Amino acid sequence: MSAPLEGVSARTVYYEDTFIGQCESFNHIVSDEDIAAFATVSGDHNPVHVDKAYGEASRFGGNIAHGLYTASLFSAILGMRLPGPGAIYISQTLQFKAPVRPGDNVKVSATVKDMSDKGRRVTLECLAEVDGQVVLCGEAKVMAPKKPAA
Repeated sequence: MSAPLEGVSARTVYYEDTFIGQCESFNHIVSDEDIAAFATVSGDHNPVHVDKAYGEASRFGGNIAHGLYTASLFSAILGMRLPGPGAIYISQTLQFKAPVRPGDNVKVSATVKDMSDKGRRVTLECLAEVDGQVVLCGEAKVMAPKKPAA
């Protein structure tokens, strides 16, 4: 499985350096190998994801990625870039809008929309798009890491 942030180093944005409107994004091309690896890790071997003949006969006309695989790309951006290492996931809402297929170039973004000093809580709008079409959206709440004492 290819790394979604391949070539992009991890970065921590401490709560004290976070601001409303701050955004981070990356692109990832979904592969058959990504889908197979997710099926193995999750145990979800639904044939619409992993069986070519079944996928072709389905209403999608081909295999599609697991919805939670696409959602896991939100975890990559939150855990590696905004806020990044040290962030703790609290909650995530998801609205699946369209299927993601092998070969799709998914643009994943997270934008800070609210902050609460109590508990260093950050609310982020999460979007996944293919060719400008939203395929998945939601809202994440995380606890951002505190800036270390100097």
